[in-house]
Amino acid sequence: MQQVFDEWNTYALKKQLKPRATDLDAMEANSLLKIIGVTGIRRAGKSSLLILLHQKLAKEGKKAGYIDLEDSRIKDARNVLDEILKWFGDTGYLLLDEITNVWDWEGWLSRNHELLKEKLHLIVSSSRKRLAVPSKPLRGRVLTYELYPLSFKEFLQFCGIEFERTTVGLGKIERALHDYLIYGGFPEVVLLSDKTDKVKLLNSYFKDIAGLDVAEMAGETPTTVELFGKYIVETPYFSASKCLNLFKSLGHKIGKQSILNLEKRSQDGYLFFFVPIFSYSIKDRLQYPRKAYLGDTGFMYTVSGKVDMGRLFENAVFLELKRRLPQNHEIHYWKDRRGAETDFVTRKGVRVEELVQVVVEMSDKVRKREVGGLVSCARELGAEEGTIVTKDVEGSETVGGVKIRFIPLWKWLLGGS
Repeated sequence: MQQVFDEWNTYALKKQLKPRATDLDAMEANSLLKIIGVTGIRRAGKSSLLILLHQKLAKEGKKAGYIDLEDSRIKDARNVLDEILKWFGDTGYLLLDEITNVWDWEGWLSRNHELLKEKLHLIVSSSRKRLAVPSKPLRGRVLTYELYPLSFKEFLQFCGIEFERTTVGLGKIERALHDYLIYGGFPEVVLLSDKTDKVKLLNSYFKDIAGLDVAEMAGETPTTVELFGKYIVETPYFSASKCLNLFKSLGHKIGKQSILNLEKRSQDGYLFFFVPIFSYSIKDRLQYPRKAYLGDTGFMYTVSGKVDMGRLFENAVFLELKRRLPQNHEIHYWKDRRGAETDFVTRKGVRVEELVQVVVEMSDKVRKREVGGLVSCARELGAEEGTIVTKDVEGSETVGGVKIRFIPLWKWLLGGS
């Protein structure tokens, strides 16, 4: 096994990668006290992040080792983690990629974090959310970083596009945003130049995540998960009952509990996200349909062949909120009995922090409806302001005592500057 370990360690030191917008200094510092867990959708760049950290540590003259535990030569060995410890020793920074693939990973991490505290610093990754919500032995011991596909700012950096405050510069940004929305932010997809190749690679990602992660966790066939996935891609709201009816209409035998399990497991694999309605009642949050979002905007065109700019705008805003918000914050949508709606309400505990509405084309009729929905939401929840993310409208106004800021999507994604 040691030859395999040496191969991966050498590979990590030589690999050339583009940097990500993650604070590697903070990860290194936090690893002195906690196990660092990097989670996120498969192919989003978790391995690259660990390798970049490994290279940083090596340049600083610190002892570090990197192993990819998905390697078929070692992942099924029951004692692989102990063998790695024998190879690496009990001091330094040990970076283990896709650790949830191997036997007794939770027990091993818990034991060695406790026994070798302040000597061995463990930094691990997984494409499954189980690392972010571990069982009892690891609770309180893991500090989680969730990694998503490239942000728009990272996308521009990967593409070598610098923003120039000119009409031509704005045109470049708008064209880049169009590609970002349709083909998404997976690093390898972004670096491909041919659009057909982008779609092929995205299609393979979707099948891999559905088959390797979601299907295995849910105990369902990849075909079942792919059908569930196609339903989610096609619908802005998820209802287990309506999804069950689709399966039945296609002659597919499955129960409602299995549908709910697919909902949970597809979130655990970061393939989809399901946002509940805003309510202080748990019953309401479970009873009302959830709004469905994709782990990457590129899946919409790849799976359905359709380009729905309204949903793509909204999905891009959702993923950016996930990147920006601390993990103790929650995201909801708001809707009243008359049908007025606000796309995103973020909160920490019982405190509402931000209201965001997403609109592509701002006709007079649409403006009245969307502004009205945001104002109604703000009044009910006691908020004084809200944001409407648009295609090209910018400015601010006060309506019914609520201050509303209008901002183009590209500018909001870049931080509003």
